[in-house]
Amino acid sequence: MLTRSDDLSILLTVVDTGGFSAAAHALDIQVAKVSRAVSRVEAQLGVSILNRTTRRVGLTEEGRQFVDAVRDGLALIEKAEEDLTSHGERPKGRLRVDAASPFVLHQLVPLVQPFKAAYPDIELELTSNEGFVDLLEKRTDVAIRIGRLTDSTLHARPLGKSQLYIVASPDYLAKNGFPALPVDLNQHQLVGFTEPKILNDWPLQGMGTITPALVSSNGETVRQLVLAGNGIACLSGFMVKRDIEAGRLVALFESEKQTDTGRELVNAVYYKSSAVSRRISAFIDFAQSRLTL
Repeated sequence: MLTRSDDLSILLTVVDTGGFSAAAHALDIQVAKVSRAVSRVEAQLGVSILNRTTRRVGLTEEGRQFVDAVRDGLALIEKAEEDLTSHGERPKGRLRVDAASPFVLHQLVPLVQPFKAAYPDIELELTSNEGFVDLLEKRTDVAIRIGRLTDSTLHARPLGKSQLYIVASPDYLAKNGFPALPVDLNQHQLVGFTEPKILNDWPLQGMGTITPALVSSNGETVRQLVLAGNGIACLSGFMVKRDIEAGRLVALFESEKQTDTGRELVNAVYYKSSAVSRRISAFIDFAQSRLTL
């Protein structure tokens, strides 16, 4: 007997979320339905796919090999179905996109109107989170992530690099002076992040982690604090390049700055268990050529 593809999809969600209840929440179905689907798969195969504990489920060795093959197989089936049913049609349906709020404000919001004009049948839904969102838990189709990727269960499409800039307002520098050397920053008011702490590692040789006098969990708040003359900060180009070009902010230590820390990377990510739907591809292709990183 062939295993049903919807049971396999449920199994993959259990694996990705780490439990039956989490999978039920992600799929918006009852836990009992999740349990029955997994039981059917195991019964039809005659082997145990999952090791169950009180806190989390894990894959058996047989299950690991099976799940890897299922991911690839279901992706091909989903793509074939979508290609067949949407042949000759424009991409349509809801598309949930998540990114840190500064990226949403400075990069995605300006693209909404032209994207809707190009793809009027795609219902775009933007969410913002300062940390890395769980795509399954939040039912997110694609997320924009800044920095090196560590999650091997995700597909990634590179969107480019956004260089880091150490910036201050002209008003702040006029009152407090220009730091001539990186060590001079110890005499200045530094604006940083509450978390993650890596955002307080500035790309200057021997600088290490700064100790900010003023902190926020939100990059846009840090930008506004610096624009208002509250100190010096290190921010990504996607949110401050226009400020620098317009003279609202001054870039410091450009000749001493390291430019390949890994934090410059910008990627669009989505789950391997999902076929790259036409609407996801349409959005990534559209955004990639228009971002001002």
